[in-house]
Amino acid sequence: MSSSTINAQTWKGLFTLYKLAELGACSRTVKVSTEYLAQKMGVSQQTASRHLIQLDESGWIKRIITPDGCLIRILDSGIAELKKLHSGLQIIMEAPYPPSVTLEGVLFTGLGEGAYYVTRDRYRGQFMEKLGFDPYPGTLNLKLTSEYDLKTRSELETYPGIEIEGFKDESRTFGSVKCYPVIINNKVKGALICALRSHYNSSVVEIIAPSFLRRRLQLKDGNKVKVEILILP
Repeated sequence: MSSSTINAQTWKGLFTLYKLAELGACSRTVKVSTEYLAQKMGVSQQTASRHLIQLDESGWIKRIITPDGCLIRILDSGIAELKKLHSGLQIIMEAPYPPSVTLEGVLFTGLGEGAYYVTRDRYRGQFMEKLGFDPYPGTLNLKLTSEYDLKTRSELETYPGIEIEGFKDESRTFGSVKCYPVIINNKVKGALICALRSHYNSSVVEIIAPSFLRRRLQLKDGNKVKVEILILP
């Protein structure tokens, strides 16, 4: 059960830990039958038993089986997982901005300037350092059409992002760029870039990624593309 990624299996384990914590298992050994625990969780006895086995195998609880039920105590590793969940929820609930927002736009062929800007060495180096990938030379251009998406895009400007510094060369000035990590169509990681100088208005978003997204996701002009923008670290 991985602690670095909260998947469906991990959530089930955390829920079971939470119910055991309600019974006092964080500070002492408690005696509980799988039937009673199942009632507390609203699941079958077989499901509760399976969850306990998985928690035991993961090292999150210590479980001793007796004729009257299980003696269970949540171990330090299990308490750490509950604290991590508590901390994450606290950040989400108390943050002045959401953990992520989602935009949907229609794919169109841009002006072809994305490849030029993305491949500038001073930009590219910062993309690799701050975003963690070497971008494909070009951008995926999406036109926002719904009122919801346009409003969400305008709100994005108020959220913290990753700053790419501007620079000058012998012939011109290149402006700073604000980036947000994204997941495109729930499959590929990339970044939304908000250039301070752009030929597009705010109804267009530009996406960069380490691969050629049109080929990777089998996209063509006119396709709708959903982008989840990650705000919180």
